[in-house]
Amino acid sequence: MSSEIAIKVEGLSKCYQIYDQPRDRLKQFILPRLQRLVGQTPKQYFREFWALKDVSFEVKKGETVGIIGRNGSGKSTLLQMICGTLNPTSGSIQTNGRIAALLELGSGFNPEFTGRENVYMNGVVLGLSKEEIDARFDNIAAFADIGEFIEQPVKTYSSGMMVRLAFAVQSQVDPDILIVDEALSVGDAKFQAKCFERLRQLKENGTSILLVTHSSEQIVTHCSNAILLDKGIQFETGEPRHVVNRYMDLLFGKEKETISGKSEQVLAMPGEIAVESAYQLSWQEDNFSKRNGYNPHEYRWGDGSVTILDFYLAADDEPYPSAVNIGQRITLAISIKFHRNVYRPILGITIKTKEGVTVYGVNSETLECADFAKMGQQESVIQAKAVFICRLAPGDYFISLGVATKHGEDVTPHDRRYDSIHLQVRPNNRFFGLANLELDLSARQIKA
Repeated sequence: MSSEIAIKVEGLSKCYQIYDQPRDRLKQFILPRLQRLVGQTPKQYFREFWALKDVSFEVKKGETVGIIGRNGSGKSTLLQMICGTLNPTSGSIQTNGRIAALLELGSGFNPEFTGRENVYMNGVVLGLSKEEIDARFDNIAAFADIGEFIEQPVKTYSSGMMVRLAFAVQSQVDPDILIVDEALSVGDAKFQAKCFERLRQLKENGTSILLVTHSSEQIVTHCSNAILLDKGIQFETGEPRHVVNRYMDLLFGKEKETISGKSEQVLAMPGEIAVESAYQLSWQEDNFSKRNGYNPHEYRWGDGSVTILDFYLAADDEPYPSAVNIGQRITLAISIKFHRNVYRPILGITIKTKEGVTVYGVNSETLECADFAKMGQQESVIQAKAVFICRLAPGDYFISLGVATKHGEDVTPHDRRYDSIHLQVRPNNRFFGLANLELDLSARQIKA
């Protein structure tokens, strides 16, 4: 990746004036001027709303940066200012090279024009000559894959067809900077796969990409850096997996609370004696750090009302193996302590690749484990056991654990231990991919 800077944003802010009543806008236009003339301090007849405040970052040539955040966090506002369709209140933006952008579905398309006419119109806006568009038109039409609709007015297109054509135009002009704002979520799975392959090609050719999405896995898989925005503030910037974890903090109820100090106060009560289960699990102290396979770089948070104390991992009959073989029976047992009464707790287990892609995830509700839902009495300690056959491809995986409760759409995390257990699968040359589906292949000759 080149060290050349494609985008440089410094202290970028955007403030909107919010008027409670229409007449306040007229007051703001006239009265402050009169107040200054008579020597009075001008009065403000609007409220300030900062859609973005003091955001700074750099994007290098050939780098893909993901921008993630809840609705209303300022993502689209940021992209519009970078593209030049919105003026900042303060701060500066520097861009180097041709910018192509998908900010809104079908933005820049004239609904009365045909798809072909819109391709040429958009190409000219992007700085291409008619000859250059002629040379690329077949590739654009093939990528969009909308058939004869390319000759029909855009107003007859479905949303999926609209985004197909829009992405085809923007990506096939070989931009220096490509900005995509949630547009790919409209296409079907096959089109999305084609789009991400095109993004990969553009990145290899030196295009800098800004990708806005609510999909945490797209951020982890396709981005080299990530930015988390929340309420207009640059909440976190850095390695994609870390930024996505912080995004999960914001999504699921509570900002991160460190539970270690709270847990120690509850668990280290005088006279309490540790009880061992059949798997030699601690029922009193947090023993994760004492177990082989524990990841000290786990990401942990919760409100402290529950503590996941200990885990036992075995491959067939081998406890805490350094690596496992495909086809082995994996047993995972954990001990959980409830410090307060918790109504209908939910236990979740997720397995991810080292890149952060979820391979498998379940919880006690999706599995309809009624026994776990009945638990949660204050000061009780329970043992949960999960058993599965390892069908994972060779490589490194991380197991995440969590206990939470759900009230409507609100989720309250009690103890979440992301990427807490490292699971390594030994090499196997019988297949490739993420999972072993144990495909059975046969053949027979029907004609000599």
